[in-house]
Amino acid sequence: MNKFKKIMPFVFLGVGVLLLILVFVFIKNKKTVETEDDNGTLVELAFLDRPFASLTPTADGHYINLKIEKLKVPKAVSMDYELLYSLPDGRAQGVPGTAELKDITYFERKLLLGSESNGKFRYDEGVEEGNLTIRFRDSKGKLLAKFSTKFHLQSNVTELTSVDTNFTYTLDKKPKGIYFITMETFGLPTSSSVASVTSGPYAVFASDDLPSGSASSWQTVSSNLFYK
Repeated sequence: MNKFKKIMPFVFLGVGVLLLILVFVFIKNKKTVETEDDNGTLVELAFLDRPFASLTPTADGHYINLKIEKLKVPKAVSMDYELLYSLPDGRAQGVPGTAELKDITYFERKLLLGSESNGKFRYDEGVEEGNLTIRFRDSKGKLLAKFSTKFHLQSNVTELTSVDTNFTYTLDKKPKGIYFITMETFGLPTSSSVASVTSGPYAVFASDDLPSGSASSWQTVSSNLFYK
């Protein structure tokens, strides 16, 4: 019994050292993944193989419907998405998530501009600009491809503009009660027959039917999708 008491401190010391080693290995591996995310070589996708993203506001402006089509990144088994947006007081809010890509050709999710707790909702008002980022990962979590675009949420205006101001869609008259999001879409829909793009594509997504208007000097893929 006395002998057992004498070796107990050494047993605890050994267990402590083992735990420290395990923690060190975990942190080291985590840092390696983060480094690869920032500096690793990503998959080069031809323009026509890029995903097509859309953000469509709901009629009350409290939600955004995210849809990603053409999920064709080689070896990708999951997709991280993150919607970041700014509030009028300068604070930033985010809506992150992950989707498994097995047996799906497109992904949809309804994203809340605000927060929910115990069935009670708080909606963020005055949201105008934000950013959508999607990251494709393999079975080991390594980053394969990353796409990011800014979006502009507007209502009660006649000029719908991209955040970078490169694209403008001018409505024939000012609509009421309709929310619009103007954004670049990464790529084009599967049904598109466009062979090459030098600028864009940009799209306007509306909470109702898109009112008549025009985008000077831009070619149309469809009534709400434009390119040069």
